[in-house]
Amino acid sequence: FLEGMLIAAKIVGIDAIYVYLRDEYHACRNLLQAELAKLIANPPGGVKLPLIELRRGAGAYICGEESAMIESIEGKRGMPRLRPPYVAQVGLFKRPTLEHNFETLYLVRDILEKGAAWFANQGRNGRKGLRSFSVSGRVKSPGVKLAPAGITVNELIDEYCGGLPDGQSFYAYLPGGASGGILPASMGDIPLDFDTLQPHGCFIGSAAIVVLSGRDKARDAALNLMKFFEHESCGQCTPCRVGTEKAVQLLEESKWRTGLLEELSQVMVDASICGLGQAAPNPILCVIKHFSHEIS
Repeated sequence: FLEGMLIAAKIVGIDAIYVYLRDEYHACRNLLQAELAKLIANPPGGVKLPLIELRRGAGAYICGEESAMIESIEGKRGMPRLRPPYVAQVGLFKRPTLEHNFETLYLVRDILEKGAAWFANQGRNGRKGLRSFSVSGRVKSPGVKLAPAGITVNELIDEYCGGLPDGQSFYAYLPGGASGGILPASMGDIPLDFDTLQPHGCFIGSAAIVVLSGRDKARDAALNLMKFFEHESCGQCTPCRVGTEKAVQLLEESKWRTGLLEELSQVMVDASICGLGQAAPNPILCVIKHFSHEIS
């Protein structure tokens, strides 16, 4: 990651680098602080490094949104900015800003060292490259798995996670974290990638895979996720702030009013300022589409 970070800074001509980390990740923070201290004390090749600072976030989910993260680094409340201007034009401290996640920069050095062909040959099912999947839920061996892009969730569970615990059967999965939607196990052979999941109302997002077994219900997962979004909404825009609150109330009913939920979801998608409110209804819509037997 540090090498990829410096390569990107060199190519673009960057004067300052800010590494943003949620404060809950104590072990990661300690490791990063130690490695950054070594890097600054002994720069590779004796080159002059740009300013490098590790900034700690307060844990708000919304600060994963690029402009909200910039607001947080600047010491303000983490709230998304209206666009334009975009962060590449007016970003951190009103300067043009290149913003990448850890995974992207982690792969830069290996691609330069081993070549683009090496990276492209890693994929499956017509996809290219590697991707880090954070697998949790009903699997024997959860954790972050570096696996081929385009792998299916069935392959990921069997080859990288040791299968499901004994006596449990695969029921459903979240392919892209909290807002990536929910799919049934019968759709477990879809390659995990951006364009493959979109036709089913889902997206890969952060590639945080959550596996559900027959002991779980998709409707319970959707309710839990909406409570999370209600808590994490920054409150700046009414469609997200009020929409998530109203959605929680509707999801707690024994029989879902699907027409009202679909109407509410459409308003949130159309009118929310940022991706949190726009994507929050995905689990609801997926349950209505794929798990109707749970809500009727």
